[in-house]
Amino acid sequence: MTGYIIRRIGQSIIVLLGVTLLTFLLSHIIPGGAARAALGPRATPLQIQQFNQINGYNLALWDQFYQYVRGLLLHLNLGYSYKNNQSVLSLIQERLPKTLVLVGISTVLAVVIAIPLGVLQVVRRNRPIDYTLTGLAFIFYAMPPFLLGTLLIMYFAVDLKWFSVSAPQASSVGGILADPRALVLPVVTLAAITVAQFSRYMRSSMMEAMTEDYVRTARAKGAGRWRVLFLHALRNALIPIITLLGLSLPNIVGGALITETVFNYPGMGLLTTQAALNTDVPLLLGTTFVATLAVVAGSFIADLLYAVVDPRVRYA
Repeated sequence: MTGYIIRRIGQSIIVLLGVTLLTFLLSHIIPGGAARAALGPRATPLQIQQFNQINGYNLALWDQFYQYVRGLLLHLNLGYSYKNNQSVLSLIQERLPKTLVLVGISTVLAVVIAIPLGVLQVVRRNRPIDYTLTGLAFIFYAMPPFLLGTLLIMYFAVDLKWFSVSAPQASSVGGILADPRALVLPVVTLAAITVAQFSRYMRSSMMEAMTEDYVRTARAKGAGRWRVLFLHALRNALIPIITLLGLSLPNIVGGALITETVFNYPGMGLLTTQAALNTDVPLLLGTTFVATLAVVAGSFIADLLYAVVDPRVRYA
């Protein structure tokens, strides 16, 4: 197990460096470079030259990347946002907790709803409720987050006026949670698509578990239907969902980026969108690194939990 953890940490570091390098190279194909993006189209050649010398953009490309990675590893220096006149690290520290609140609440809500729905579909398999839930799952799974969010705003915020058009705009997590009415639509938008995905996997996993030998043995010993369902089949059917949580993290993070933009939610997603629109290269590099770190960490934790909950799995 220790050897596996060491190998996975090494693989995670390689992935982080690879994504950072790719983003770094893409940022250098911007017309005019980072200097033109920071100073604007009216900047003179002399101003651009001075900017490049001060910020090290006049160095060789490999040397720039080395200095960036060195500052990141030794000092956790993600650069400076010229557009926001603030360090990238401080901007991320302000926005990241808000995104964690949105993603955390929506993911927990999705799991709590998806597991019973998946079990219900197995219990009522090939019946109207199974077909109805399957159809709804396909609809929400195929629906883009921006479309679902816009439809929810038009109906529940504009027409019925039950909820706010925009998300909470507080500067702290406490302020965000203090306005639950404005938080409902962003959470529902992000959770609905996740529920559709998780419920389908739960249904498939539960159907597979119901055909296993241990289920037939429990039935042969006289165990009741609900005891077999919840104490035998459900426990083992939940194991793939743990892995799915880690593997679905990129989709959830990507959905949060779009959802935050639609609802003007002051989190990492909106910060990344604004950085892209403003061609804020240091901020784009920083937000991409944090998103990649979250995805790698989620996958790593899912692999470890898989071995913990399933005694049949052992990493040599």
